[in-house]
Amino acid sequence: MKKLVFLFLFVCTYSLGFAKEPESKIFLVLFDEKELELLRTDMESIAAQLNPFFPTKTYEGNSELALLIEIPSAAFDECLLGEYWVNLKDGRRFQLQQLAFRLFDLTENKAVHKHYVSSYEANLELKKKALKTAKSASNP
Repeated sequence: MKKLVFLFLFVCTYSLGFAKEPESKIFLVLFDEKELELLRTDMESIAAQLNPFFPTKTYEGNSELALLIEIPSAAFDECLLGEYWVNLKDGRRFQLQQLAFRLFDLTENKAVHKHYVSSYEANLELKKKALKTAKSASNP
């Protein structure tokens, strides 16, 4: 009986050691630089307000201003993130969806992208096979 209890505890402990943590989600928030200038704010101040709750990274360059937000909960979506209130320097408050040009869920889009790539590769394989059979049929 002791061996059975010990075996049960060992199996439970062993399985908990390999339990997966919930997958985090990554969101991409794009901002229009002119719109942020009109509101007299910048992306760094928005990122600073989100940073105590979620890890953020900002990117600036020749294209749109981008903010990457990693959220540990998988139950979070674009709508909930868009409803986050951001305080401006002059005391006004806006929801993130009002300030942002676009909000993207990169985790969801990654799965869609993998599906498109795999279907494209399958289509290329079919074309290669058809081309090989056509060449072999034309060569007597």
